Amino acid sequence: MATRERPLSPHLQIYKWQVQMQTSIYHRATGIILSFGALLMACGLVALAAGPESWIEFTRYAGSIPGLVVLLGFTWALSYHLINGIRHLLQDGGLGYRIPQFVRSSLISMIGSVVLTAIIWGVVLTRWGQ
Repeated sequence: MATRERPLSPHLQIYKWQVQMQTSIYHRATGIILSFGALLMACGLVALAAGPESWIEFTRYAGSIPGLVVLLGFTWALSYHLINGIRHLLQDGGLGYRIPQFVRSSLISMIGSVVLTAIIWGVVLTRWGQ
């Protein structure tokens, strides 16, 4: 009985890494991050409803270095998910399916999310200061 070589299942060592793969992974990851961020926002609302002492405690944690890193990450995740979601809506409408357009829109999603996050934090920091 002769053994036949079977084809390998595709995996990351076989696939050439492409920007489209990265945007897909980022979109899923930012969706998960936004779920945890929604829980943190709910905690903030509960603290606000619980009274001034709880709210002050919550804002103290949110204003700490780790809290600001979490807020920055949440802002980026929201920005990326929004821009990439708009890109997906346009593709659902039949736009941007050619490979060069797809790559360009993927790069716009990634770079645009960083730019949008910088704009949001620039406004927040200049308006309310830190």
